[in-house]
Amino acid sequence: MIDSDGSQLGIYTVKDGLRLAEERGLDLVEIAPQASPPVCKIIDFGKFKYEQQKREKIQRKNQQISLLKEIRLHPNTDVHDFEFKLKHSVNFLEEGNKVKVVVMFKGRELAYTEQGEELLNRFIERTQDVSKLESPIKMEGRNMSIILVPSSKTKSKKKQQ
Repeated sequence: MIDSDGSQLGIYTVKDGLRLAEERGLDLVEIAPQASPPVCKIIDFGKFKYEQQKREKIQRKNQQISLLKEIRLHPNTDVHDFEFKLKHSVNFLEEGNKVKVVVMFKGRELAYTEQGEELLNRFIERTQDVSKLESPIKMEGRNMSIILVPSSKTKSKKKQQ
């Protein structure tokens, strides 16, 4: 059995442990039931639960949630549209989200996969200062895609703000 200040009291029966905890106005809580003999601690259980909830809340708050944003292009996407979508993807990356860039082929456009590949390579080149390539160019049916993740430089900039 462990006292409320952290000092060891020794081995007690359950009845004696409960009596000792009751005398101090605290609770007897089993900490390690699998140990031989089981370890119990004399603490204020309400305060213990409150502190545990606070720790869990802080952990949830510090947890980083990363979303996968998708940018869709076509092999004949114009320069202005490309720049516009590039700007949006850079914003997504700076926020800490992953970006999936997809070139969609319709009908006979599938014969011009090299244009899609060129478009994706240009996209990678333009975002290389804020991102890293997670998955290389791959063809999935009528779609060609890549996945970009924020670089470590981008994450450090976000933490500074």
